[in-house]
Amino acid sequence: MTTEDKTVKVVVTNRRARHDYLILETCEAGVALKGTEVKSLRQGSANLRDGHAIVRRGEIWLAGMHISPFEKGNINNHDPVRDRKLLFHRKEIRKLIARMQEKGLALIPLRVYFSRNIAKVEIGLCKGKKAYDKRESIKKRDVERQLRRDFARS
Repeated sequence: MTTEDKTVKVVVTNRRARHDYLILETCEAGVALKGTEVKSLRQGSANLRDGHAIVRRGEIWLAGMHISPFEKGNINNHDPVRDRKLLFHRKEIRKLIARMQEKGLALIPLRVYFSRNIAKVEIGLCKGKKAYDKRESIKKRDVERQLRRDFARS
């Protein structure tokens, strides 16, 4: 595989997910999009903050992801918050559904990017953090930041 095959252009990341959830496992999925959605994504007009994946009739759908309507679009523009089908292999779907049966696990979109001009979503199998876990993460991040500052000064 050449370096050109590995080109990835990240469009949007869900930074809040890394704060609110403990990410146990990640996987990549394609997204079924309409033409104006792809154009909007290329402009970076998306928001993953309220996004989550749901299982419906043996398929996994991305709900709550907001893709702004294409500004140069016409009457055929898309609905900004419609559910979008995630393109997984059947085996992956069965595995994810089995893992989601465990108590407290959810599928959360972590980032959207283009890989070889195809829109992809990185989905994380996540467990919600408690308030004390979040405080612990913040303390840990602050200590690491302070260490980097002290190291840079010396």
